[in-house]
Amino acid sequence: MKPIMNDKKTINSWALFDWANSAYALVISTAIFPIYFTANTPEIVNIGGLEFTNSSLYTFAVSFSFILIAFMSPILSGIADYSGRKKYFLKLFTIIGSIACSSLWFFDGAGTYWIGTIGFIVATVGFAGAIVFYNSYLPEIVTEDQYDKVSAKGFAYGYVGSVILLIAILFMINKYEMFGFPSEKTPIRIGFVLVGIWWLVFGLISFKGLPEDVKLAKPDNLLKKGFEEIKSVFGKLQSRPNIKRFLASFFFYSAGVQTVIYVASIFAKDELGFESTELITIILLLQLLGIIGAFLFAYISKITTNKTSLIITILIWTLVCIAAFFCATKPQFYIIAATVGMVMGGIQSMSRSTYSKLLDEGEEDTTSYFSFYDVVYKLAVVLGTGSFAMVDYITRDMRYSILVLALYFVIGLVLLLITKIERKVVAI
Repeated sequence: MKPIMNDKKTINSWALFDWANSAYALVISTAIFPIYFTANTPEIVNIGGLEFTNSSLYTFAVSFSFILIAFMSPILSGIADYSGRKKYFLKLFTIIGSIACSSLWFFDGAGTYWIGTIGFIVATVGFAGAIVFYNSYLPEIVTEDQYDKVSAKGFAYGYVGSVILLIAILFMINKYEMFGFPSEKTPIRIGFVLVGIWWLVFGLISFKGLPEDVKLAKPDNLLKKGFEEIKSVFGKLQSRPNIKRFLASFFFYSAGVQTVIYVASIFAKDELGFESTELITIILLLQLLGIIGAFLFAYISKITTNKTSLIITILIWTLVCIAAFFCATKPQFYIIAATVGMVMGGIQSMSRSTYSKLLDEGEEDTTSYFSFYDVVYKLAVVLGTGSFAMVDYITRDMRYSILVLALYFVIGLVLLLITKIERKVVAI
């Protein structure tokens, strides 16, 4: 039985999942865990005879997580489509991710750095894996004229929910004496557990309103069928040049977007001397303005086209990178950060909805198509962060690394300009 399209309850449940898992993206991946990790691991870590600095170990963990899920997601999504168990896999990755996130409580110093590393990798795989199935619901629950609005709503829910939890955790950390803790370390570890609980509880609530799985025939030999499904989708892409061009464009500009998000705080700290409290302010600024940006660019696409909206965001991103190269003062960086916040939510939301529009109406294997989208995204993170680090290593100056990101945006823009994205006129 197909779900009722544009049902408010279903849409709200779908958006609530973004509220649930975005707390991990903000608190663990961006705001608190990276700083905690480097502060509570040996400066040099020996693994298998190889020596890593604690910061390079963290970066390796990020890269390994994204590479792992990039190879896993096409297989899993193909299996999910063939077996009709999309919701099952969404739940599975959510449970795995939230438990792994909570396990970071046991990472309490240099002697347990391996718990922090493994827990972070597994939680990141859970987070990224769930996104594949979450994104694939969009064309199944709303009609095309609602893609932009509903996609933006999901991102907005995510921004609001993650900021609320981050503020609560920061209050507990800053007022640790009020709560009877001997230092900031304990409330930080409690914060990791709270993220896991938040993720799981709100995730379980959202699942109740999502369409139920429909078992398909012949559920045997799912692994083989998963590979066959992926092979089939890959074959279809060869005759769909616009989807291929869009994915290529998405690959390059996402390499720029995601790397900026990951390195913004590092750049601000090392190049401009920002303190930890100032960095948290920047992160909150990015999140809050991301809400406005998601709806702003959805509105721009409504009065123009998705392509126009994306072109505007990519042009702004390019200018942001150039401005960052010349940035010399904190006030200048705050302006750049505010701009990033506006286009961050817009480009992510519009990318997801635009890709949904490129798929044929009634497409049955949406999960497999979105797994390709997700793999492209994850490989883009590997490309962006890897090239950023390489240029930084060679030049010893992050500013030149940022110019490389500007180049990625230019390449993405050129590819987008030659992509045909039809707009169906819908009565409003």
